[in-house]
Amino acid sequence: MKGLIQRVTSASVSINGKTVANIGTGIVLLLGVEKDDSALQIQKMARKVFNYRIFTDADGKMNKSLFDMNGELLVVSQFTLVADTTKGNRPSFSKGATPEHGELIYQAFIKHVATEFHECQTGVFGADMSVSLVNDGPVTFWIET
Repeated sequence: MKGLIQRVTSASVSINGKTVANIGTGIVLLLGVEKDDSALQIQKMARKVFNYRIFTDADGKMNKSLFDMNGELLVVSQFTLVADTTKGNRPSFSKGATPEHGELIYQAFIKHVATEFHECQTGVFGADMSVSLVNDGPVTFWIET
């Protein structure tokens, strides 16, 4: 499982011009599911996203987590994150999950987050989405489990 997290002051997802998700201060997680991902990766990714200290404290240091800030989370499925780009000029998706497995893991991730941390906003798995965000900092990190 691979994730790209971005600290944001606001973010939204639209499909065909209709907003389906919207958050204020928090994190946008672009989530890529690989074919061997299971409950273990779900737990590791969720724990990392909520506990990663990327928000500033009173001294201006990145010492606060999404959990500490009681920030919002927007999760967007993005299979292109699992692409192998090491050879040639065309990405390979051989490590990526099948659409069925990818959606199963994605939905399980959303359920785990809601149970263990708090509700989150989501895109629509497999949909052609427009993601808008204001990256705060900019602060962006790549996470693998």
